[in-house]
Amino acid sequence: MEIIQTIWNALTTENEMLTLIICSPLTFLEVYISTLLFIRILNINSNSKSKIIYVLSFSIIALLTIFVIPTPYNTYVNLIACPILVYFIFKTNILKAVLAEIIPYIIFVVLGSVLLNICVKLSGIPTDTFIKIPIAKFCCSSLMYLVAYLLYILFSKFSIKINLLENLKTNNKLTLIINICIGIVAIAMQSYLATIYSHFIPFTTTVISICILLIYFLFSMYSLFRTNKLEITTENLEEEKLYNKTLTILYDNIRGFKHDFNNIVQAIGGYISTNNMDGLKDYYSDLMADCQKVNNLAVLNPELINSPAIYSLLTSKYHKAEELGIKINFDIFLDLKTLNIKAYDLTRILGILLDNAIEASSKCEEKIIYISIRKDNKANRQLFIIENTYSNKDVDTDRIFEKGYTSKVEPNNQNHGLGLWEVRKILKKNNNLNLFTTKSNKLFRQQLEIYN
Repeated sequence: MEIIQTIWNALTTENEMLTLIICSPLTFLEVYISTLLFIRILNINSNSKSKIIYVLSFSIIALLTIFVIPTPYNTYVNLIACPILVYFIFKTNILKAVLAEIIPYIIFVVLGSVLLNICVKLSGIPTDTFIKIPIAKFCCSSLMYLVAYLLYILFSKFSIKINLLENLKTNNKLTLIINICIGIVAIAMQSYLATIYSHFIPFTTTVISICILLIYFLFSMYSLFRTNKLEITTENLEEEKLYNKTLTILYDNIRGFKHDFNNIVQAIGGYISTNNMDGLKDYYSDLMADCQKVNNLAVLNPELINSPAIYSLLTSKYHKAEELGIKINFDIFLDLKTLNIKAYDLTRILGILLDNAIEASSKCEEKIIYISIRKDNKANRQLFIIENTYSNKDVDTDRIFEKGYTSKVEPNNQNHGLGLWEVRKILKKNNNLNLFTTKSNKLFRQQLEIYN
């Protein structure tokens, strides 16, 4: 009986070290529930193996930092370790890795602050003393984890998750991260102050203050997602405008063919009846040129070119070339969703190469550009090939990537010679890219190779 009384006295009296030891096993429970929460809310793909590896790894790191590294530096180590482990173990992106740390942290901070204030009020023990009493701290923490787990069950039942992260634009992702960091600091500071001054601040005021901060934080995130959705909608409208323009031209061409069909057939019949094969060949060549134009317009379809960024770029360059009397022929045999390159880098490269091709071919009598997008299964690579007619046969393919070098006879712009130099910078940043440049008597060829 005396031993039990001694144990009870130890558990119910202020003892910081004993409190730390007794509550240490709860670290595994906290990490486990945090894992369940961020996997559910962020819709992260996972399996039992990855969950076990993450829970054990982060729990061990957290326990080591508690006993080895002094406060508050142990907290900093944990804040750095968490997103790194999420990134590598769950194979997710950086934004989700950061949110995987922040979302459970906000939940635990709010729950911990509210429950601690309730326990302090009910027990009448000062906060500084309460958190150092082993049994009090253990019970309060266990209650917090129980409520957090019930939240997880609630999120699972109603399938609550964030599906908007994949559609966020790059600048909005940065804004989101900054917004979340500011929000979590504000909530954490408010919770800390409410805990320290729990004897002076009414409990109702504490709860209302934290709830207002949380609502403001959630409203800011909602506004950001709405703004992002508006930007995406605007881009889609621009894409639809380009597609409608293409469809209008395509429709006019088809109407023209339909109107002239009888005349075309009669003309072919005239060549055949007179056995004028040379004339028929010339006529057929002109006819195929018009057919090729219709085929090219048919290719400019967002369902076929299933990357909005590339579709918008190719369509705008096509109409620009058409205004200059340049014929562009397309051959697209690749699902653009499978590209092993960032859309931002690819559109920068293609934009520069196409601008150069349009400018070079516009100075030729025969103004033609060939664009081929296909997959080379043997070499395990994806190819973007741009060929164009050109007039300056003396262009040095070994020097065109040098800063300031230009093949133009009369450069009248200080930015000449910077385009391909920028392309080279992008190629250096990506170790799976290569640009192979060649020329013949008729065509100048740029072959962008994207390796897996």
